[in-house]
Amino acid sequence: MKRTKPSLVAALAFFSSVCLSMAAGSNGFIRTSPEQVEFKGTPVFSQAVLYGDPSKPGMYVVRVKFGKGVHTNPHTHSQDRFVTVIKGLWCMGVGDKVDEKSVIPMKVGSFAAHPAGASHYDGACDEETIVQITGMGPVDTVPVDPKSERTDTWKTVKSGY
Repeated sequence: MKRTKPSLVAALAFFSSVCLSMAAGSNGFIRTSPEQVEFKGTPVFSQAVLYGDPSKPGMYVVRVKFGKGVHTNPHTHSQDRFVTVIKGLWCMGVGDKVDEKSVIPMKVGSFAAHPAGASHYDGACDEETIVQITGMGPVDTVPVDPKSERTDTWKTVKSGY
């Protein structure tokens, strides 16, 4: 069976509709163990909403899992977003065109801020990668080139940078 890669727009629409059930304690506390984080999507691109809803006003926290070598094409967001790498090696580039030679590999524990309206592309370098994204909703994601909305795979980016 041929596996197709999700379009960025479809993935982000899915992103805003996925909710994770968490153990809610008294007084409004939320606790979630790693085993309770349920990613929804495909092996290429999946996500889990840990808190809030990116399509509605207010703070949200999501985790995004990229399959080995998978990255987004250049896009922007309508709001600032804050990213922490929690598994793997995440590659981030800036600009309207993918330039694999200029991406910055970021190891576990790394942090990045994506300013609203700034063109960028990002994803897993050469291993499955999970990032945690925090921001204020509602947030829109707009591809720089609507004809290239799909995720793609790196050709030359490898860990060891």
